[in-house]
Amino acid sequence: MLIGEVARRSGVSARMLRHYDALGLVRPTGRTVGGYREYCPDDIRRIFHVEGLRSLGLSLREIGRALDDPEFAPATLVSSLIRKTEERLRQQQELLERLSAVDAAEPSGWQDVLRIVELLHKLGSDNAARRQQAALSSAEEVPMPAEMLAEAVLTESDLNVAGALRWALARAGGDAVARVASGMRSPDVEVRRRAVLALAELPGDEVTAVLTDALDDADTGVRRQAALAVGARGVTGAVPALVGIVVEGPNDVEAAELLGTLARDAEWADRIISALASEIDSPTAASAARMRLTQALAELPGTLALDTLRRLTRDDDRAVALLASALVAGLDH
Repeated sequence: MLIGEVARRSGVSARMLRHYDALGLVRPTGRTVGGYREYCPDDIRRIFHVEGLRSLGLSLREIGRALDDPEFAPATLVSSLIRKTEERLRQQQELLERLSAVDAAEPSGWQDVLRIVELLHKLGSDNAARRQQAALSSAEEVPMPAEMLAEAVLTESDLNVAGALRWALARAGGDAVARVASGMRSPDVEVRRRAVLALAELPGDEVTAVLTDALDDADTGVRRQAALAVGARGVTGAVPALVGIVVEGPNDVEAAELLGTLARDAEWADRIISALASEIDSPTAASAARMRLTQALAELPGTLALDTLRRLTRDDDRAVALLASALVAGLDH
């Protein structure tokens, strides 16, 4: 079969077939009387083998070695190709995200595009100060898209930078809630902790619903931040978690203040007092925890907790009794 017919049937151009011949990769078995290349079935089969390996990303040199070396083991080469392909995909994904960020910002001209690109470079810097600068400057003339800020919030480990990113995200507008909320489903507890902190600074019923679901998170830190956030939004379902925060600390003062606010609802006032008293009376309660719980009673509005505090003035724990006596004296006046 002559080269033109081989090219037509194989889909490989005649020019490439000549290149394969020059490299010794696929040499035609014969020549016609006129000196034209003539390919036999084995030659054509080798052409298809070459093209198949090319489709995997192998270089022509690697293909020649794979086809001609009987000792060649493909495992190492294939593993290397996988790594290289994964890196190319990562780079392409980064490019796609960068282009999407530029498009979402709706730049009015190339100066805006360049500014967005500069912000994105800073945000991806290894230097925390540069990342923080990018977050703080993202609220200026050409704001960074909320979706990009949300992505950065979920991956940022530096506390100062994370705070700046949350600040920028809360002011960015846009629909970043879904992206941040997706972090609550991450198996990585650090991502969930970052997500709950960011959500706590965003408004809306959708956010409140996600934070309320987080009250059942497996991680204590996530549950604590979710309880403080939804308690501040008036969600009474946070009461058990807030009482738990008072027992365990930290953030017990903040939790006690929120319980005081929620107790303004008459339906919940008695429940909150009962929950606090139950923890105080628990035989396993540590003295420090009982002190925090007693102080929390004083945060309840009016004289709601007065009877419970009077009872505690006779408590066997002298520190608790003295604190209760002082609180009762204050309420009586």
